[in-house]
Amino acid sequence: MAAPAQDPIPLLTPYKMGKFNLSHRIVLAPLTRQRSYNNVPQPHAILYYSQRASKGGLLIAEATGIWTKEQVEAWKPIVDAVHAKGGIFFCQIWHVGRVSNSGYQPNGQAPISSTDKPLTPQIRGNAIDVAEFTPPRRLRTDEIPHIVNDFKVAARNAIQAGFDGVEIHGANGYLLEQFMKDKVNDRTDEYGGSLENRCRFTLEIVEAIVKEIGAERVGIKLSPFAKDEECEESNPEALGLHMVNALNKYGILYCHMMEPKFETVGECTHSLVAMRKAFNGSFIVVGGYDRQDGNNAIAENRADVVAYGRLFLANPDLPKRFAIDAPLNKYNMETFCTSDPNPRVEPPY
Repeated sequence: MAAPAQDPIPLLTPYKMGKFNLSHRIVLAPLTRQRSYNNVPQPHAILYYSQRASKGGLLIAEATGIWTKEQVEAWKPIVDAVHAKGGIFFCQIWHVGRVSNSGYQPNGQAPISSTDKPLTPQIRGNAIDVAEFTPPRRLRTDEIPHIVNDFKVAARNAIQAGFDGVEIHGANGYLLEQFMKDKVNDRTDEYGGSLENRCRFTLEIVEAIVKEIGAERVGIKLSPFAKDEECEESNPEALGLHMVNALNKYGILYCHMMEPKFETVGECTHSLVAMRKAFNGSFIVVGGYDRQDGNNAIAENRADVVAYGRLFLANPDLPKRFAIDAPLNKYNMETFCTSDPNPRVEPPY
């Protein structure tokens, strides 16, 4: 007599995210790999993303820039490969702000930010090279609409490349967070000071993109508790709640939020639950989840979907492994941000 079929684990249950029918709740998080030479995605990305695609699975592409026709055309075969496997594909769009140097800027100009406060040099993701940052130039108030328009154009280009939607990168210490967080933003105009003013720039970008491609194609990533790139907020709970409540006005598809990081060994005193309850759309969480943590987050209604980064890099078939509780390949952080896409630095599966 055959054994009775077991119910799928919570992570493997279907979920309707707006108009998208997800077959499971395991998402590929956007991950910087530093392999888009001259800012153009390469053919090797076809294998990278299609390996991690599954029917009804959501992938979020790394933010590589999508402002030129060449970039749009380069993304098309990559998007097609994901769609051929039945995947749903969103493109993360960003502006790094002061996390840059003049070598990457037009005519060697200073990078822009909410402030003119510089960043200290830091070790790159490969744990070897040191990143040097040029002191930024504070954006003038009259320049901000031009940046908003740049985001709108990027969203339009992503849809032209075939993506199903875009994720606005409002996390990890990049330009939008440089405006939102009070330890960086020292402006005295309508984009600085109060919480409402500091969030104004990000919400103007959300509004512009919603008008351009439709709210059902728009997500956003936020990290109110993070301190990446010396970008810190004195009241992260208030920032997170203000943003999700403000985002409800636009009816966007999802909010992708980073869990608070542990400062010391022991229980973390912060939580995303209040923000999850306040947000009307789909809520994606990310931040060090394993299989059991993800199952618990879904079962306890703390999230609709869970994003995985390191585990998905090391295990391109992560949903299948989670389904049968198979052993996982160990990840090697030394290969995460190498510019070499040779298979010898990628895991077998």
